[in-house]
Amino acid sequence: MSLEALGSLVEPFWFMGLALTYLPGTILVCLRAGDLGTLLSPGRLRELWFARFWASVGPGLRDMGSKNVVPLVQGRVTHGVVPPAALAGDDQRGQPHPHPAVSGTVLEVGPGSGLWVSLFSPSSLPGVSKVYGVEPNPSLHPALRQRISEAGLDESGTYEIVPVGIEDLESSGRVAAESVDCIITLKCLCSIPSPEHNIRQLYRYLKPGGRWYVYEHVRCFPEQGIAMRVYQYLLGFVWPRIIGGCQITRDTGRYLREAGPWSHVDLHPLAGEQWFFTLPSIIGVLTK
Repeated sequence: MSLEALGSLVEPFWFMGLALTYLPGTILVCLRAGDLGTLLSPGRLRELWFARFWASVGPGLRDMGSKNVVPLVQGRVTHGVVPPAALAGDDQRGQPHPHPAVSGTVLEVGPGSGLWVSLFSPSSLPGVSKVYGVEPNPSLHPALRQRISEAGLDESGTYEIVPVGIEDLESSGRVAAESVDCIITLKCLCSIPSPEHNIRQLYRYLKPGGRWYVYEHVRCFPEQGIAMRVYQYLLGFVWPRIIGGCQITRDTGRYLREAGPWSHVDLHPLAGEQWFFTLPSIIGVLTK
């Protein structure tokens, strides 16, 4: 086994260990604030713990993911391949993009601390008119609001936080069925409850012809071998308890394909990932 493969297999344990170092500080913050309600509520404590951890590691993960996410929302990714022109930032080759860029009314699911909010600024995606950020974790809202302000999307009212989960989106009255031009999910469907049901619910908000831009980690693919699938399965017993409820063995690609009738599906494994990746990715665009 190569050192690269060994490092990839060990990395999840390093990441979980890093997350655990934020738990004592989170407890101390609650004690200093006299917030016994959070200390006595495992769910609220986990939300705050994850928010503090994510505030630290999130920007670095964003930097690593930008090379895939930016061309995805620009409509450049197809068949799981991020074209070299997109990686080089060269958009002057005269070739049509396989998909339209994100535009119109957008539903961003799980924006968290707002790592990708800057994508929706006029300089990045000029066609975006409104963004609804569906984020149920209130501990993440202060950082999210700050990034909305930094992107200049607060005064214009372009970006609106919807502080509920997908299951409560309809009752919130913020977003109507078939009113959304684009949905964006970036490494977030691993954490939503009842994924098959809620992904079908999200499909309802897309207009006919609307597009769903996806970049998600999923269960290991069959071609990675049975050993990797077993390893990921065993790791999945511990991982969500430390990393904010993130489930690593979901068949998210199937859930998306079966969410409803699609006119076009361009959703594939991310090209170039190796057999030893514990969190393999899918990437692409589905059109209603």
